[in-house]
Amino acid sequence: MTKSEFLCADIDDLKNTYDFIVIGSGLTGMTAAIQAKELGLDVIILEKLSNLGGNSMRASTGMNAVETLTQLNHHVVDSQESFYCDTLVGGKGSNDRTLLSYFVRHTESAIEWLAHHNIELDDITSTGGMSKKRAHRPSNASAIGSYLVKGLQKQIIARKIPLFNQTKVLSLLKTDGNVSGVAIEHPKGGKKLIKSKAVLIASGGFAHNYEMIAKLAPNLLNLPTTNHPGAMGDGIKLATSVGAKLIDMDKIQVHPTARQEAGHVYLIGEGLRGAGAILINHKGQRFVNEMSTRDTVTKAINDLHQDGVALVFDQEIRNAFKAVEFYDAMHLILSGNTLDELAEKLNVSSISFSETIRIWNNAQKSSKDVMFGRQTAMERGITKPPYYAIHIKPAIHYTMGGIKINSLTEVLDDKGEPIPGLFAAGEVTGGLHGDNRMGGNSIAETVVFGRQAGQQAAKLILKL
Repeated sequence: MTKSEFLCADIDDLKNTYDFIVIGSGLTGMTAAIQAKELGLDVIILEKLSNLGGNSMRASTGMNAVETLTQLNHHVVDSQESFYCDTLVGGKGSNDRTLLSYFVRHTESAIEWLAHHNIELDDITSTGGMSKKRAHRPSNASAIGSYLVKGLQKQIIARKIPLFNQTKVLSLLKTDGNVSGVAIEHPKGGKKLIKSKAVLIASGGFAHNYEMIAKLAPNLLNLPTTNHPGAMGDGIKLATSVGAKLIDMDKIQVHPTARQEAGHVYLIGEGLRGAGAILINHKGQRFVNEMSTRDTVTKAINDLHQDGVALVFDQEIRNAFKAVEFYDAMHLILSGNTLDELAEKLNVSSISFSETIRIWNNAQKSSKDVMFGRQTAMERGITKPPYYAIHIKPAIHYTMGGIKINSLTEVLDDKGEPIPGLFAAGEVTGGLHGDNRMGGNSIAETVVFGRQAGQQAAKLILKL
């Protein structure tokens, strides 16, 4: 029996009525379901795919949060105001400021909530565009996505929350203007109607839907995507069918570091640069502040007009970012016992490459990157063999646009009024990130707004 089979309920056990229906089994959906269950609701999770976890399973770096004990334990003094400003600058000032304000004020309690559920994030690293170390992760530096998904799945089992996979939501039901359930289809159970008092859409974005991308950002059609095949925007279609407003739909993020290999696209997590890796061009030279925002790094790569670039690191950096072990298992990494050996494999000048590493190591030691102004993720140089490199290119990664919500996660219509009984959270929504999402914010968003959705559903139904 597989892990998914163990987690998933038998379709014959599906009831006709629940208090709260959650669409999507990623971090947002599981968080909301657990929070709502703890507050007394009868909850169900519906997942259209066989596999669970959605894009959450692919996240590798960390979960941004501020004013936490983890930060203090690592001698990082931070503030909500600084976090707010960094995110606003990264989003080019177009973020929904009400959502952003709620977000930055609730990341600390999100970390505490996870810890209360035996999910400890007691290490931190850096992400691009952040002025402080804020990306929380487990102490073994393992990939944040799978770590959180597995931790929350244990809570789903412990609380006996029914989770039905291979269950596609066909439409939302409405009664007297209120969303009152869903119509579903299951390969064995057929089509059914399930009534509820509230529904949460937590089904993720649309970065695998090239028909939508063609209409919204046709300039990106030549790029592959890091997203799983289920990221088709189904939740957005469900919401608009009952009058929901959409926002920022043309804002689609390209991640600068993805590896394409044998028809697969692998996200090379920002945490590798956060641990100290650098980027070099075909001349063996750095060309950008690697810890700039994703849009800035992507533009710098594109402006080279060459076939991708190389991400370079050493054994110490590898030890600090455990996702590298997965990259190695997938045969994505070049290695050399010396810089000259790695330069030869990269087909770059060994003289230029060695000089680049020398200059970078001096900058790292002095904490002064005169060439490109990098100020974060400089704790490690590139000094300990073996030396490694991964050939990378930009790829479509995240959709900043989606369903318009307020800070209560209520779905809003074209008049800005809540659609009664309908909530949404996570990547399926829009507004929080503005023009450009900052690395580490999406994972934090799933917990912060997932909890909020569970709380608000309970408040609606139980009159708390």
